[in-house]
Amino acid sequence: MNQDAQRRAAAEAAAAIVESGMVVGLGTGSTAAHFIDALIRRVRDENLKITAIPTSLRSDRQARDGGIEVASFATVKQLDLTVDGADQILRGSLHLVKGLGGALLREKIVAAASKKLVVIADRSKLVDRLGGKIPVPVEVVKFGWESTATRIEKLGGIPVRRWPKESDQPFQTDGGNYILDCTFGPLDDPARLERDLSHTIGVVESGLFIGMADMAFVANASGVETLTRKGS
Repeated sequence: MNQDAQRRAAAEAAAAIVESGMVVGLGTGSTAAHFIDALIRRVRDENLKITAIPTSLRSDRQARDGGIEVASFATVKQLDLTVDGADQILRGSLHLVKGLGGALLREKIVAAASKKLVVIADRSKLVDRLGGKIPVPVEVVKFGWESTATRIEKLGGIPVRRWPKESDQPFQTDGGNYILDCTFGPLDDPARLERDLSHTIGVVESGLFIGMADMAFVANASGVETLTRKGS
C-alpha cells in the first residue's frame, strides 16, 4: 500500500469501531477525511445512526454533505469517541504533535470532551521522539503576535508565522488566530514544553497533545497495527 492507502486503511479500521447512538468527534486533515468518508458509507449502507461534532469548517461540510447529523456543544456535553489524524505519534505514551492542518484548538477542545481519543495514521508518523524536523504548531492571538513569538524564543523555539503558498495573507485559523510553526528540535520533555507554552501570554493553544490519545490505528504496507497508550 502507498502512504495514502495506508491512511485510508487506518481510517476504515477506526470507523469500524463506531457504534450506533454514539456522539463522534471528527478530526481535520487528509487522514481524518478518509475516516469521515468511511463513516458516510456506513451511514448510507448500514443505516448507522450517529451524531458528530466536527473540528473544522471543512470537516463540518464533508459530514453534512454525506448525510451525517452534526451537533454542537450547545446540545452535547460529552462525546463517546473522537477520531483524528496526527503529525507525530510518540511510541508508548501516544503523546502527539498535531496542528499542521491548522485546526489544533478545536481538535483539542473536542478531544478533551471525549471519553476516548483514537488516532489514525500511516507508519511514518510513529516516532521515538517528538519534534525534530517537525515544528510544533502554536496558535496565537493576532494582537502582539510578535511579542508572543519573542516569548516562545525564550523557551528555545524558532517561531515562524504560517503563510500559505501563493497567498498575500498569513494563515488564519477558523477562530481568526495566527499559527506560529515553532522548531524546538527533538523534545526531551514534551509535557514540560506543553505546560510552558500554555503559560505563555498570547498563546491560545499548542499542538502538543500530551496524555490525550488512548489508542492508535497505525497502518503500514502489510496491514493496520493497533496501539494503546502505555499504562492505560
